Amino acid sequence: MDKYLDFKEAVSISLEIAQPTKLQEICNLEGSLGAVLAQDIFCVKNLPSFNNSAMDGFAIRAIDAGEKLKVIKTILAGQTSESCLKDNECYKIMTGAKVPDDADTIIPIENVLNYKNDEVTIKQNVIKNSSLRFKGEEKVQGDKLFNKGNVVTSGMIAILASQGITMISVFKKLQIAVVSTGNELKEPWEVANEDEIYNCNSYAIISLLNEKRYEATYIGVVPDSLDASMSFVNGLKNYDVIITTGGISMGDADFMAEAFEANGLDIAFHGVNIKPGRPIMMGKMDNTFVMCLPGNPLTAIVNMHLFVLPVLQKLQGNNAIYHDIDIATNIQNFKTKSGRVNVVLGNYKKGEYTVIRDNRYGSGMISMLNESNCILVTADDCSQIQEHSSVKIVKFNCLYTNNKIDLFN
Repeated sequence: MDKYLDFKEAVSISLEIAQPTKLQEICNLEGSLGAVLAQDIFCVKNLPSFNNSAMDGFAIRAIDAGEKLKVIKTILAGQTSESCLKDNECYKIMTGAKVPDDADTIIPIENVLNYKNDEVTIKQNVIKNSSLRFKGEEKVQGDKLFNKGNVVTSGMIAILASQGITMISVFKKLQIAVVSTGNELKEPWEVANEDEIYNCNSYAIISLLNEKRYEATYIGVVPDSLDASMSFVNGLKNYDVIITTGGISMGDADFMAEAFEANGLDIAFHGVNIKPGRPIMMGKMDNTFVMCLPGNPLTAIVNMHLFVLPVLQKLQGNNAIYHDIDIATNIQNFKTKSGRVNVVLGNYKKGEYTVIRDNRYGSGMISMLNESNCILVTADDCSQIQEHSSVKIVKFNCLYTNNKIDLFN
């Protein structure tokens, strides 16, 4: 076991060697969802930009509470009105309309005692400034709105649009190549006999990347030949990231490590003390980050979640690169194998974690991925997870945080 790297050390190394992209591009607001900001963004227009009414109602002076007031003007959204109130006068005003400086309180229509013939009777108990949205109460011109490294969300787009910002600088999307290996593989549109298997890894990986707003290109299957593998790898150097599955174990037809090394790959690690997923390899080939995953579908996807996605977060310039860990209560006993870190598929619902199939399944199985929505990662000295114990899980649809969280402590 000594030749296999400790899991936590492997995660640390993979993130350490991943350097954020510096390439930027200008993106319009409509196409910016999911992009990573390459600049800090500041408030250019007070939010809101003028005092306005939060309700349909009457703009009054608070000192006139309890009086019968004459409505001298109706102010609609988009209109501007000069201050002109006298004693016992008010404005009728609509939601979003600019409030003249001589009014300091908005009384909703439904809260007045009586309204008839342009006269309105106001309650005695009135809270000054109620239902009045003040200029700059959300954001003041010059305030920082978003940090470089933030991922653009729909909520952020709403704020950017409110500022009149239509073009932003973002980090250029990573160019990701996805590659499979193995002469036994057939594409889903081909005919596969009993001795051949359909290539599901690439489809699973690309769809997972798409779910996380990454774009990837499927390059094809590398033949089980050293010369062919070396030539194939040489043609991938224009990509920012290469993700492969298969061909990195100790089999006679496993040529990927040698093929990458022949093309200048500096291997950071090859083999991690984890089950499943021990043969994983990572490194850099000039400016290309290489991540080689085991060929078993379940193992490949588990390692995508644990290793690949955090690395991609950092490479893309995202500030949030660590899994946002959830705490759950384990609801049944199950055994794990001590001496290595175990990755255990399960389901997380309403604060509870349920292991899949009592943790009895093979790494080559596929259906468990569809049955699960999270993974639990054990310490290497753990042999059993007790019922009602508190566990840390990584959800498949998890967000990411810039706060490093230890899975074991």
